[in-house]
Amino acid sequence: MSSAETFSHEELVEPIVDDVVDAEVVPPSGEPCPSCGCPVDPQDKFCPACGTPSEVVEPLKPAGSGDDQHKFFQCNSCGAKVSVSVDQRAFVCPFCDSNYVVEYSPDVAGRQRPEFVIGFGVTPEQAEEKFFAWIKDNQWFRPGDLRLAKVAEKMRGVYLPFWGFTMLAESRWSASIGEYWYRTETYTTMENGKMVTKTRTVTETEWWPLDGEHHQYYSGYLVSASKGLQQTDADRIKPFNLPALKRYEPFYLAGWSAEEYSIERAEAIQICRQEFYRREQANIAGFLPGNTHRSLAVETRFSRESSDLCLLPVYLLSYRYKDKLYRFLVNGQTGKIAGDKPISWQRIGGVIGGVVGLIILVVILILILSSLK
Repeated sequence: MSSAETFSHEELVEPIVDDVVDAEVVPPSGEPCPSCGCPVDPQDKFCPACGTPSEVVEPLKPAGSGDDQHKFFQCNSCGAKVSVSVDQRAFVCPFCDSNYVVEYSPDVAGRQRPEFVIGFGVTPEQAEEKFFAWIKDNQWFRPGDLRLAKVAEKMRGVYLPFWGFTMLAESRWSASIGEYWYRTETYTTMENGKMVTKTRTVTETEWWPLDGEHHQYYSGYLVSASKGLQQTDADRIKPFNLPALKRYEPFYLAGWSAEEYSIERAEAIQICRQEFYRREQANIAGFLPGNTHRSLAVETRFSRESSDLCLLPVYLLSYRYKDKLYRFLVNGQTGKIAGDKPISWQRIGGVIGGVVGLIILVVILILILSSLK
């Protein structure tokens, strides 16, 4: 892909770093690696830092998981395809809260098998506690007829598909580089009825053209492969701690729902290229010489592209209030939350009316007191 764009120095000046870990989350614990000391999860076959083989040669399967059995549903409202445990008799779409779902056979899907997975680190009880704490924040503005218990029952833990890409960006760029220099000028001004002479320092900018090349590998940006979860919503609960990725094993899905990807690789890679092109622009802008620059144009070609299909843990809660869909999300690995909640405009209007009334009352009292003097 080749493209060019012009932007000013003030827009992007810091190089962008790939978000592959959440700095606010406590790092995973485990036995120290005998080679480098990095904590190694019991289910990791290799040390995530140095690659030394772990003593655990097979992933630890949950007790009683047996042969994981799933059945498959497709939502006819939003198009999501979700697999659920075979003993689940009823199904409501976790993305749009619709009951209009039909069962289908996975044999006709012809989908690529997931390559990596991150297991759930947040329990359903913890996710529910996060929801209640979140929705009760500023609860005075929440509608009084919102039945929280019924809403919380709809929370589901789902493995959602994401595409991860690695690619090399090779760019040609050109820009006008500005260097500051300073001169002192003399001017006259009026002070206390007299003309006085003063000096001041004026900043000038000297411009000259510059061009060059830049190349960098990019990775770590996850593209939602679900049409039910928009990329903007997915970005709100990222990052996932990607060093915890493990090779996909079916037992990870035991007891959980999992969605089939509905965004193909070709579509997802276009989204990723746009993000990596934005990062490439920012990185070039951050390393340009001089004090400022303008008219930066970047032409980028991407190559050596590789992809991974990952299943990542997310708690979804979708519910309707007064015919409008609301959604609450929890990152099932780190516990990061995001969502939108209904508000009571009647209560907000009452507060505004009360404040306006109080202001009017204060003004009236001030006028009365002024007239009595």
